[in-house]
Amino acid sequence: MFTGIVQAVGQIVAVGPGPAAERILVDPATLPVVDVAIGDSIAVNGCCLTVVALEDPLGRPRLAFDVSAETLACTVGLDAIGAVNLEKALRLADRLGGHLMTGHVDGVGAVVSFAPAADARPGSWQEGSMRLEIEAPAGLARFIAAKGSIAVHGVSLTVNGVAGRRFHVNLIPHTLAMTTLRDVAPGTRVNLEIDLVARYVARLHESEVDDAAA
Repeated sequence: MFTGIVQAVGQIVAVGPGPAAERILVDPATLPVVDVAIGDSIAVNGCCLTVVALEDPLGRPRLAFDVSAETLACTVGLDAIGAVNLEKALRLADRLGGHLMTGHVDGVGAVVSFAPAADARPGSWQEGSMRLEIEAPAGLARFIAAKGSIAVHGVSLTVNGVAGRRFHVNLIPHTLAMTTLRDVAPGTRVNLEIDLVARYVARLHESEVDDAAA
């Protein structure tokens, strides 16, 4: 499990064939990895991946992950060199600062707009904040609700508003500074994970409908 509180922005430094579909090598940057072992789970752009090898060329640690064809088909940002959001798996003693996430990406959305928040004028409390609007896949839209939680590229965010398949969130300067979301633009594709509560409420409702029809 994860919280959506990104711990570091790392870098995919190599992509090549692996035992599954591909193997990626990640420079963890400022992520503390002294306690990371083979078999541990780390969220990379919101996708839970397993550490399969630890490398330390010239004293610079690298984490290797095998990425399956199924994972590549359901996500973006794991098949090319570039910056990625990183979070180590949640420990039972950790604070839950964001919301509970599984690291199982539900779908890929597309950025519609990325612009200063309406009240982000100089001197206001919102100064430096950005409004991010995303269009979700049709199958996920019904799980997204205003004031609910959603993970975008592994970042826990609160939905400010919903209109059809589109929703928007507010990114404060700290979030922009600490994640790759600062680099998005209209057309950028992003990994989405819906809220666990929404998923199970929908499933319970479907079960009740099925029982009533039986």
